[in-house]
Formats: sequence, structure tokens, C-alpha cells
Amino acid sequence: MKRSTVYYLTSAVLLIVYCILALQQQHQWGGWLLLLFFVSLALAFRQHPLLKGLTYTLMIMAVVSLAMYHPQHFKTIGSFKLSGLIIPLLQIIMFGMGTELSLKDFANVLRMPKGIIVGVVCHYVIMPLVGFAVAKLFNFPNEIAAGIILVGCCPSGLASNVMCYLAKGNLALSVSVTTISTMVAPFLTPLLMRLLGGSFVDINFWGMVWDITKIVIIPVAAGLAFHYLLHGKSKWLDKAMPLLSMGGIAIILTIITAAGRDNLLQVGALLLIAVLLHNVLGYFMGYWSARLLHFHERDCRTIALEVGMQNAGLASGLALAMGKLATAGLAPAIFGPVMNITGSSLASWWHNHPPGEDKKVVPEAVIVKN
Repeated sequence: MKRSTVYYLTSAVLLIVYCILALQQQHQWGGWLLLLFFVSLALAFRQHPLLKGLTYTLMIMAVVSLAMYHPQHFKTIGSFKLSGLIIPLLQIIMFGMGTELSLKDFANVLRMPKGIIVGVVCHYVIMPLVGFAVAKLFNFPNEIAAGIILVGCCPSGLASNVMCYLAKGNLALSVSVTTISTMVAPFLTPLLMRLLGGSFVDINFWGMVWDITKIVIIPVAAGLAFHYLLHGKSKWLDKAMPLLSMGGIAIILTIITAAGRDNLLQVGALLLIAVLLHNVLGYFMGYWSARLLHFHERDCRTIALEVGMQNAGLASGLALAMGKLATAGLAPAIFGPVMNITGSSLASWWHNHPPGEDKKVVPEAVIVKN
């Protein structure tokens, strides 16, 4: 029997046992059963080349499920509040991003200015406005609605670069848009939050500027310096940084889920729909904005992913800095796993439908095709 078959059977048995106990209102083992179910499913997916990209997302869902059932274990250790780990972990993740950058990435701005400008502008126009519209449409409590807008006002997520590679997009453009959108975040994110989120919660503009600077800019700059001074000299650290980043994101999402568990039980399903709508509209509007501007298909895919995939971790850190982790932090906690699932699915589809390298998308071609 194949190893993947064993994992699938194990996950099926665990899910059946979970459902039986849930129907009998025996919830004491529910979190552990879901944890084992998602881990088994992740191990099964890892054996499949098209599904292995979802492995990390399933592991996230595993620990988040445990936090939903047993939040008390993820709030404090003794007198120490675990929420105090969020900002240091984000700084480590941003440092890891900096170690992967070089001055060549910034030089790309000179080689492909149009694509980078359009990618960054679409990102900071589409996602904040869609987030504001979604928050208004679903009529959430003010602080939860502010969390949706906060996600939309943050820079591109690092996962977009991986998804772009899988989707056969323009990886250089993807890295450049992520980098530039991150660099301008200390100015644009607070400004957009003041304009769009100020009607829901009070926004301390300069306080948010400093929060983003210490969470993003300083660690990225330190990582960039590390890249030139020590990169390759500590190979164990180079290998450890990606794993440390993934572990850090998992811990952050677990802590946020535990802190906001009661609010999630009240609005969880509706908030999931809202976040999914926000994410998918980002892909859709980003892609078609690029097509209307006559970009190559590879660039259209890249801009779609750069627009739709946000730095949800940064949004979580800002929610904590605002003192609203259990409310404004909920949308970022959901957005992270959701965008990984949708991004992986979209990237897999595009991977199996390679773009025409030499063809530009022009309105006439679209008309003829229809």
C-alpha cells in the first residue's frame, strides 16, 4: 500500500471519529482529532506534486483548530502573555526577507518601471477600496471591519513570490513589487488606514508609521546588510531562516486565533466569506487591470497575485499595536490561510496552462477570440 494511501485513510478515520464525537457533544478531544486529521492530510498531500503546495496551509489549519478548542493554552505561559511574541516574530520574518534581497532586486525598478509602478499602484488602490467595500457590505462591528481594511492596506505578502514562480509568472517583477510595496508601506498603510479605516476606529497615524518602521523597515535593512556581510558564511542560518519564518507565522496565527476565539465563534463563517471575497476580487481586478494595460500574460498573472496576496502577518502585528488583537486581528488571521489556499489553487491552474511568451494581450485579440 502506498504511503499516501495510508495517510488518506488515517485522515478519513480521524475525521469520522471527530464527527461522531461532535454529534455526541463530546468536544474534549475535538481539537486534537482535527490537529491529527490536518497533519495526516498534509502528509498525504506532500506525496502529490500538485498538492504539496498546500501542505503548509494544512499545518496552519491544524494548529489553528487546536487553538479554537483549547485557547487557554495559547494565551499565557505563567504570567507571560504570548501576544508579546508577535512583533518579535514578525521582525525575524522580515529580517529573513531582507536576507533574500540584494541590490539587484532594486535595480529591477530601472529595467521594468512600468510593471512595478502598475503592480504597486493596483495593490494600494484595489485592495484597500475592496476591503472598505466588503467591510461596509457585511456590516461587521467596527473593530472587526477595521481589520478587513487593515489587511487591504498592507503590502504584498511574501507568499506571492512563491505562487508567481509556480504560476510561470514574471518572478523578477513579483519580487520587485513585493519589495517596493513593502518599502513604501510605512507611509501608504497609515495614510490609507486614516482615510478608509478612520470611520471605524481611531487611527494614530504617526504611531502606525513607527510601528511599521520597526516591524518592517529596520529588520529588512538589517537582513539586507546580513546578505552582503555574512550571507553564505553561516550556511546553517541561511537554511534555518525560511523554516523559522514559516514557524513564526504558524505561532502568530495560533496566538491570534486563541485571543479572538470568542469573537470568531460569533462572526467566523461570515468573516471567512468576506475575507475570501476580498482575496478573490484582488486576483480578479489585478489580472484584468494588467490586461487592459496590454501587459504580457506572464505579467498579468504576476500582478494578479501581487494584488491579491497581502502581508497578513504585518496586519496582525499592527492590530496588536493598536490594542485590538482579538477583533481587528481576526481578519488577518483568516486571510493568511485563505490566500495560501486560493493562491496555490490559482498557481496550480496557471502552471498547467503555460502563458504564450511572445504574445501580448490586446483588446483586438480578445474581441476576435470571443
